[in-house]
Amino acid sequence: MNPKLRKLIADSRGFLFFLLLMLVVRSSVADWYGVPTASMYPTLLIGDRIVADRLAYDVKLPFTDVIVKRIADPKRGDIVTFTSPEDGIRLVKRIVGVPGDVVELKGEALIINGVRAEYGPAEAEVAMHLMPDYDGRQLVLQEQILGGQWPIILTPERQGIRTYGPVVVPDDSYVMLGDNRDNSKDSRYIGFIKRELLTGQVTRVAFSLDTEKFYKPRVERFGASLD
Repeated sequence: MNPKLRKLIADSRGFLFFLLLMLVVRSSVADWYGVPTASMYPTLLIGDRIVADRLAYDVKLPFTDVIVKRIADPKRGDIVTFTSPEDGIRLVKRIVGVPGDVVELKGEALIINGVRAEYGPAEAEVAMHLMPDYDGRQLVLQEQILGGQWPIILTPERQGIRTYGPVVVPDDSYVMLGDNRDNSKDSRYIGFIKRELLTGQVTRVAFSLDTEKFYKPRVERFGASLD
């Protein structure tokens, strides 16, 4: 080995160990992401920084999708990060279908196991979280089904897949939808998501910067719960 390289490694041993430790933590314990798109509005905003708990469901071998131990089963309504089976890009969506569910969309209405979701107006604070750079109508609603509820956005003037299924969710697989239903590349486009592709559960916003206002901190979203 080149003496200069050997000296550089020796001098940087502490930093290299810290870097390796951080890589292991991000691969196995917790990872953090910036939200770059509007696919999860009004729940997650562009500029939100989120932390994914990699131990929420499974213990995996570091840097792999190999599950060593199962801790808990993902639930309908959970917000999760996962690796897209289409192109390997990390995505964040909401689980709407778990193994054994029959999932269907009819004209935007979500139907699970024959039960049609109920819709009403979202809370006033959430209704303010409209998708930026879009001039068409945005309907912010509260979707309730099988004991779970969460806000969604519908954009009737935008093209999108509004009819889907019915599909039966296979074992160890999930149906994902974005809360911004007409602006989300989710299971309607990329299919079922296998359990081993899940990379964590998201329950809070760590902090948030408003990219439309010169990265002004959204202080009210610091540590905000997503339940």
